[in-house]
Amino acid sequence: MTLLEDLKRRYLLSDGAMGTQLQLAGLEPGGCGEAWNVDAPEKILSIQKAYVDAGSDCITTNTFGASRVMLERHQEEARVEAINVAGAEIARRAFGERKGYVIGDIGPFGGILEPYGDVRVQDVEKAFQEQAAALVRGGVDAIIIETQTSLTELGIGIDAARKAGAPVIIGSLAFDTLMEGDEVRTMMGIGPEQAAEFLVENGAHIAAFNCGTGIDMERGADIVRRYRTACDLPIMGQPNAGTPVLENLAVVYKETPAQMVQSLPAILDSGARIVGGCCGSTPEHIREFRNVLTRYEGSSR
Repeated sequence: MTLLEDLKRRYLLSDGAMGTQLQLAGLEPGGCGEAWNVDAPEKILSIQKAYVDAGSDCITTNTFGASRVMLERHQEEARVEAINVAGAEIARRAFGERKGYVIGDIGPFGGILEPYGDVRVQDVEKAFQEQAAALVRGGVDAIIIETQTSLTELGIGIDAARKAGAPVIIGSLAFDTLMEGDEVRTMMGIGPEQAAEFLVENGAHIAAFNCGTGIDMERGADIVRRYRTACDLPIMGQPNAGTPVLENLAVVYKETPAQMVQSLPAILDSGARIVGGCCGSTPEHIREFRNVLTRYEGSSR
């Protein structure tokens, strides 16, 4: 059964944050956590297995910054394929004998494309195609192009995943709450309806959102509703664990699992079929997600 087929019969639970978990495992600020797929695979396996044990049906590979453009900043570009293939294989190992879905992660390339910036479109196209191909070789069930704010970059990622033969393509945008009201937009000014229409037109199979500023569970439910008005794709929502604060020069997400899941039913009622967490969320958050999701499914039958 494919991920899309499974979504027709039940809700799926994704995992939570990777970056904060890497830091807790000892990754130094500015370090290349993706290189741990090759250099410290047991640490990555431990993090992802904790999410599986908490109830995740989907595990996202530790490849957020594993495109050539990103790895060049750590002098790790020679290991693009090895890092991405290993990322997919470790996520699969985390499930053990249990059925689960591995979602290959392609994050932003971390710059601005020409003509507004100095990064050539063809360089990002090549980097994303290389990464997507490696993830598919690693055996992923889907590819997510995530934390996107630009439709141009999102489109490049979707095209790369399609050319690589990804079984399922997920496009995920990062929205911010505007200071002057309740409206949300990406950093590049894209609203949920425009994003949803773009995802349909460009062949994505799932419309998603993750991360963003001020995007809590309730605001996430509103994004899901707005996606729903503009497309019929299955929807995935992964909000942060609240709004971060700075404590002792460290960014801290303070929303507890109990606080975060209070509005989880609202996201499900709005139409989300896959739910999970982004920055600051932990296996404890995901375990509470599973408890609430199980109750929700039971009450909706």
